[in-house]
Amino acid sequence: MRGRFWLVSALLVACAAAAGVWFITAPDSVASREAETLSDAGGDAERGKLVFAAGDCASCHASPGQSDRLRLGGGIALASPYGTFRAPNISTDRNDGLGNWTARDLANALLRGVSPDGSHYYPVFPYASYAQMRAEDVRDLMAYLRTLPAVKGRPPDHELNPLFGIRRFVGIWKLLYFKPGPIAPDPAHDQKWNRGRYLSEALAHCAECHSSRDMFGGIKTSTRYAGGKDPVGTGFYPNITAARLGDWSEAQLADMLKTGVTPNHGRVGSSMAAVVTNLAMLPESDREAIAAFVKSLPARPTPSP
Repeated sequence: MRGRFWLVSALLVACAAAAGVWFITAPDSVASREAETLSDAGGDAERGKLVFAAGDCASCHASPGQSDRLRLGGGIALASPYGTFRAPNISTDRNDGLGNWTARDLANALLRGVSPDGSHYYPVFPYASYAQMRAEDVRDLMAYLRTLPAVKGRPPDHELNPLFGIRRFVGIWKLLYFKPGPIAPDPAHDQKWNRGRYLSEALAHCAECHSSRDMFGGIKTSTRYAGGKDPVGTGFYPNITAARLGDWSEAQLADMLKTGVTPNHGRVGSSMAAVVTNLAMLPESDREAIAAFVKSLPARPTPSP
C-alpha cells in the first residue's frame, strides 16, 4: 500500500508539473489597449512602406529566383543549428499568404510571436525585436502590405530536428528571452537618438545579427552588437560597437547605410547589402538617427568566432 501511495503521489506531482508548464508556455496575444489602435479601416500605406523597408521584410520574404522584391511568396531557406527554416508567403494571397489576416493578426505575429491559429512562431522570425514596435506602425505596415500583389504557392515545410518540431517548447524560450512591449523614450537622450534606438532595436533588429547567441539561441547580453557567427557558422557578423567603429564618424556611418560604401572605400556584402538597399529608402534623418544610436553603443570586445 505504501509503495502504491508514493507511486500515485509521484504521478499526481508529475501531472501537476506538466499542467503548470503547459499553462505558462501558452501563446499570448496583444492586449486590448493595443488592439484598439489596430483598426482594419485605418493605417497609412505610405508610412507602412517605410516600416516595411526599415524592417528588412523583403530580404527574407521575397520569392527567390526573381528580381521583384515586392513579390512576397517566401521560400528562402534559412539554415540554423536546429534545422532549416523556410520563410513564409506574406503576400496578399488569401489561400497561401496573409490575404485573410486582420491588422490584429499581424500584431500578434510581430508583437507576440503568435500565429492566427494560436501557435508559437519560431524566433528565427525576429519577433523578439519586432515586439518592441508601436502598434500604429504595425497598423501602417498592414495597410502597405495590402497594396502589394498576391503570390500563389506555399514554401516547403521547415526541416527541423524532431525535438524542435514541438512548437510549444518555444513557450519556454519566450519565458527566458522574450520581453514584449514598445520601447519607451529615454529622457536622458534627444529625439534623434531615441528615433535611432527605435529603428535599430525594434524595426531594423540590428542586434539579431550583430550579436552572439547561447546554446538555446538567445542573445548573450555581453556580446550585444559586438558581432557573432552567422547561423550556419560559415561567416561572422561584425562588431558594430565603438570597439570596431570607433574611428567612424556619424556622417560616415549614415552614408554607409545609404550607399554601402565604408570609410576605407570598401563595400558591405552578404546580407548587409540587402539591408542597405532597404535603409536607402528611408529619409536621411532616419539613417542619421540610426548612426547616432549606433555610435553611442559602449565598446565591447569581439567574441571569438
